[in-house]
Amino acid sequence: MFAKRLLTAAILLPVFAGALLFLPRLAWALFLLPGLAIASLEWAGLARHGRRARYAYAAIVSLSALALLYVPALSRLELWPYVLSVCFWVVIAPLWLSAHWSVRNALVRGVVGWIVLVPMWLALVRLQETPWTLLVVLSIVWIADTAAYLAGKRWGRRKLAPATSPGKSWEGVLGAGAAVGLYYVVLWMTAPAGSPLLDAWYGLLIFVAVFVLSIVGDLFESLMKRQAGVKDSGQLLPGHGGLLDRIDGLTSTLPLAALALYYR
Repeated sequence: MFAKRLLTAAILLPVFAGALLFLPRLAWALFLLPGLAIASLEWAGLARHGRRARYAYAAIVSLSALALLYVPALSRLELWPYVLSVCFWVVIAPLWLSAHWSVRNALVRGVVGWIVLVPMWLALVRLQETPWTLLVVLSIVWIADTAAYLAGKRWGRRKLAPATSPGKSWEGVLGAGAAVGLYYVVLWMTAPAGSPLLDAWYGLLIFVAVFVLSIVGDLFESLMKRQAGVKDSGQLLPGHGGLLDRIDGLTSTLPLAALALYYR
């Protein structure tokens, strides 16, 4: 399974990084749009929507995201999806996880899916203006996820959230924290000055917040899958499952990064 994960990442990451670094903004937004549509379909599946409703939902999510970027009257509101997302991930999602809420109302699940997906997509588009900074933020999530997986496999004993995601452990969290801390130190010592990510305590605070929220995003998607009775959100990516399974840590972190880095 881990070999499949590495192979899939080795194929997709160069394509993603090349698009991030070289595409103009409109082309980058359109490059990301199919991913938003696929993730919306997967979310609608977890919400147990019917087949037609899933495609309608994906269309609504995708078109609303484009409208927030390119319709002048709506683009002025772009800041507020980030604020809404951060409030959800900092306040609502932890409460949801601790109480194990099971929301069956289709409209509520649809709204939650919009909050989970659209601000993330907007942040990916917006933060392309500083591509290397975006890559650093993405790398924090990827490093944390990989280190948690490896440390948990090797030393995992105490379950982090056994009722939500039995495979995750506190040892995995500690391993991920150590890897992210080492990454910050290496960047702080080697990267040129000027990035807010390396701005003493401000940068360290962003690293910590991204690390913690990536765990919340991972656990929240795990709870959605458990309540839907499925192991993966889909079968799109060999060794990874669905697209949601790979971007769960990004849904909870990128809107915060956009607020902290672009609107500071």
